[in-house]
Amino acid sequence: MPGVTETARPTSRDVARAAGVSQATVSLVLGDKSRGRVSERTAEAVRAAALALGYRPNLAARNLRLGRTRTALLVVPALTNEYFARVYTGAARVAAEHGFGVVLYPSPDGVGPARDPFGSARAPLDGVIASSMAADALDAIGGGDLPLVMLDSDPAASGAAATVNFDVADGMRQVARCLLDLGHRRFTHLASAVDTWTFHVRAETLATTLSAASGDTVLHTERSAHSVEDARLAAERALTRPGPRPTALICDDDILAAGACKAARRLGLRVPADVSVTGFDDLALATAVEPELTTVRLPADDIGGRGMAALLAVLDGREADRTVLPVDLVVRGSTGPPMA
Repeated sequence: MPGVTETARPTSRDVARAAGVSQATVSLVLGDKSRGRVSERTAEAVRAAALALGYRPNLAARNLRLGRTRTALLVVPALTNEYFARVYTGAARVAAEHGFGVVLYPSPDGVGPARDPFGSARAPLDGVIASSMAADALDAIGGGDLPLVMLDSDPAASGAAATVNFDVADGMRQVARCLLDLGHRRFTHLASAVDTWTFHVRAETLATTLSAASGDTVLHTERSAHSVEDARLAAERALTRPGPRPTALICDDDILAAGACKAARRLGLRVPADVSVTGFDDLALATAVEPELTTVRLPADDIGGRGMAALLAVLDGREADRTVLPVDLVVRGSTGPPMA
């Protein structure tokens, strides 16, 4: 504006001149790299000069010099699932608190092997978080030279600097024990057809828990793709197969459970009077169906936030622990005792 003189923003050269040192010394001190290289007396003089001048470092330029863009890539199987939207929300929240951004990348092939997203993206990224990717996708993702944090994935995954998982085994145990306590002994596991660590753990834990139960228990498995319609067809097969009908359908997620409820209604069965149904995830869908689903609550925003925090630790040169988050069974109207 006319008549107004804009004060020039102080530079590192101004700080160097005021402190009587070189610009390189200013860079070392204000970049927290002066230990053992600059005397404490000189470092204090530089900090005092910067404070007096109101100097603020140019973070964008500094990041370019360091090869850092303060951006992480989050790889998910799909954008249409509410669970992954929550993972992104949690990761983006923690990233923003530390001046980072998160780029969301849906694998073009779903949970299968990703077509290496890093070839074109590697330059502007600092690290990668991959959520719930298939076992045969891990090698492709871990093959890059970026720090990698895996969520809801095999803790022994090669190439991962850190993993953050839910205690899905405990979640499935809670489901099985709840149904056993209600008196159920005939079960069908409506299992995900996706080949991932988390679904393997759920299947193994369910089989182990039921086999250890007192009394005769029967467990069949029907696999389904992740859609309500595929789950409906799988549940109809389970409920109409020869022999005694299962009294409980244990589903690997809430989408499959919604399909199971739909199958029961089409066959003229009541939930839970004729068949109990359980889910996993506690999506909004769980309370949209009637009766509302008994399901395992997985706080997806929490795992996203913990994953971002683990990546930040790795980028800072700190060791990130392999984290396991607790889960809770939420009992609602879709489960009850079996009919005599």
